Amino acid sequence: MASRNGAIRNLSFEVLRRSLSADAAESDPTTERNRRKRRNRASRRKRKLLDRAESFDPHTAPFHDGGACNGFELDANSYCAGGGSVLYEEVPEESVCAVAAAREEEGEAPTAVRGGIEGFTFGELRQRNVSGASEDLAAASVAHDEGGTGKEDGGGMSATTPVEKATNEPDRNVATKLETVESLDWKRLMADDPNYVFSVDKSPVAYFLEEMHNGNSLRSTTTLGNEKERERVYDTIFRLPWRCELLIDVGFFVCFDSFLSLLTVMPARIMMTIWRLLKTRQLKRLSTMEISDFGCFLIMSCGVVLLQRTDISLIYHMIRGQGTIKLYVVYNVLEIFDKLCQSFNGDVLQTLFLSAEGIANCPEESMRFWIWRFVSDQALAVAASLLVHSFILLAQAITLSTCIVAHNNALLALLVSNNFAEIKSNVFKRYSKDNVHSLVYFDSVERFHISSFILFVLAQNILEAEGPWFESFLINILLVYVCEMIIDIIKHSFIAKFNDIKPIAYSEFLEDLCKQTLNMQTEGVKKNLTFVPLAPACVVIRVLTPVYAANLPPSPLPWRLFWMLLFSAMTYVMLTSLKVLIGMGLQKHASWYVNRCRRRNHHLHAD
Repeated sequence: MASRNGAIRNLSFEVLRRSLSADAAESDPTTERNRRKRRNRASRRKRKLLDRAESFDPHTAPFHDGGACNGFELDANSYCAGGGSVLYEEVPEESVCAVAAAREEEGEAPTAVRGGIEGFTFGELRQRNVSGASEDLAAASVAHDEGGTGKEDGGGMSATTPVEKATNEPDRNVATKLETVESLDWKRLMADDPNYVFSVDKSPVAYFLEEMHNGNSLRSTTTLGNEKERERVYDTIFRLPWRCELLIDVGFFVCFDSFLSLLTVMPARIMMTIWRLLKTRQLKRLSTMEISDFGCFLIMSCGVVLLQRTDISLIYHMIRGQGTIKLYVVYNVLEIFDKLCQSFNGDVLQTLFLSAEGIANCPEESMRFWIWRFVSDQALAVAASLLVHSFILLAQAITLSTCIVAHNNALLALLVSNNFAEIKSNVFKRYSKDNVHSLVYFDSVERFHISSFILFVLAQNILEAEGPWFESFLINILLVYVCEMIIDIIKHSFIAKFNDIKPIAYSEFLEDLCKQTLNMQTEGVKKNLTFVPLAPACVVIRVLTPVYAANLPPSPLPWRLFWMLLFSAMTYVMLTSLKVLIGMGLQKHASWYVNRCRRRNHHLHAD
C-alpha cells in the first residue's frame, strides 16, 4: 500500500447481510423486531466511531503493520450467497482513516468508509443481497436507506453528522449513487397496465378481423366532420365560385366603362371648354374637373406619340427568338411590374387631381405655388404612366401575341405555368377580408388588361396574317379566357376556405362596388376599385392606328383627311354608344342590387 500526504488511511467495506424474503417480512413480527435492534446497534456504533474520529489528525497518524494506508484497501468479511442480485450504493462520508483506526482498536470489522483527505471525499459503498423471492423488500430497503441518508446529511449537529473536513475546501469529488436493478418483466407490466389495450399474443388474423369490424377504415387519419365542415365543402364548390366570377365580371365592366369615359367623355369635355373660351374670349379660371381633364389628355397624348415611335416588329422578333421558358419568365416579370405600376399610378393621379383642385380654389397670391406643384405632378404622372407603364403593357401584349402565333404549344405552356404559379403564390398565404377585397379588384383589372392584349393580337393578325387565321384566333382566345376564369375561381375558393371567409363576403364586395358605381360614399376609400386607364388607352390607340391607316383608300391628301375624320367620327359614335349602353347597364344593375339589399336587410345572395 502506498503513502499519500503522510496520512494513513484504511478503506473497508461494510457488508450487510439481509436474507429476509418479502413474505417473511410481511408475516413474521419477530424478525422485524430483530432487524430494528440490529439497526439501532449499528447506529450506536457509528456514533461512537464519530466521537473518536473528532480528535484524529491525518498528518500524524502512524502506519499500521509497517504499511501505509492509501484509503483503497478492501476488507470484505462476508458475502451473502443466497442468490439474487446485488445493489451497490455510495453515500458521501468523511474521515476514512479515523473510522478505520477506531474500528481496529475495538477489534470489530469495519462497517463504513469515511474520508476527509484534504478536500477529497469518498462515499460509503454498501453491498446488499436481494434474493429472487424478496424483490419488493430489496426495493423498499433501498428507499429506506436513501431516506436515512438524507436525514443524516441534514441533521446539523445530530449524532450522525459527519466529521468536519481537515480543510475548508468545498466538496469537489463527491461520488454519485449507482444502482443496479433487476430487469423488468414487460409482459406482466403490460398486462397490469389499464391503459394498454393491445394484446401481445394477438395473431395477424385476429388483428385483421378486428380492423374489419372497428368502424371506418380511415379512422386513424381522418376525423368525423360536422355541419360546419359540410357547409365549408359546399361553399368551396358551389356557393363561392359563381359569386366570385360575378364580382370579377362586374369589376371588368366598371374598368371598361372608365376606359370608354377616357376616350369619349373626356374629349367632349375638352372640346366644350375650348369652345366656351373661344366664344367668350375671356380667360377665366378653370374648374377642377376641366383642369383634371386637360392633365389626363396631355398624359395620353404624350403616351401615344411616344409609342408611335416604338418599333413593334423589332420587339416582336427579339421576344420570339427566346425559348419557351424565357417567354414564361419574361411574361411573369412584366405582369409583376404591371401590378406595381397600376398601384403607383393610382396614387400619382390622386396627387395630380389634388393639385388641380388647389389651382381652382387657391387665392391669387398663392397661384404661382399651385401652378408649379401641378406642373411637377404632371411631369411625374407622364413619366410613370408613359415611360414605364405603357411600355410594360406593350411588351406584355407582344409576348402574348408571340405565344399565340407560335406553333409549338407555347401559349398552352405559358398559360399553365403562369396560372399555376399564381395559385401557388396566393392560395397558401394568410389573407384578411380587406386583402381578399383588393385581390378581387386586381383580378378584374387583370382581366381588362388581357382584353386589351387580345385586341392587340387581333390588330396584328389583321395587318400581317396570311391565310385563314380567324378560327385559330378564336380558339386561342377562348383558351386564354377559360383558363383565366378557372384559375381565378380555384384561387378564390381555396383562399376563402383556408382563411375562413364566407361566400357572403363576396356579396358584400359586390354591394360596395355597386355603391361606387352610383357614386355613393362607402365606409373606406381603400375599398374602392382603383383603375387608371391611361396606359391601356395609349396601347390601344397605338395598335389601332396602323389598322385605320392600312384601310384608307389611296387618294390625295384632302380626301385622306376626309376619310380620317370620317373614320374617327364613326369610331367615336360607336364608342359613345357602347359607353352609354355599358354605363346605363351598370347603373341599372347597381340600383337594383343596392335597393334589394336595403329592402331585405341582408344581401341578395345570402345562403
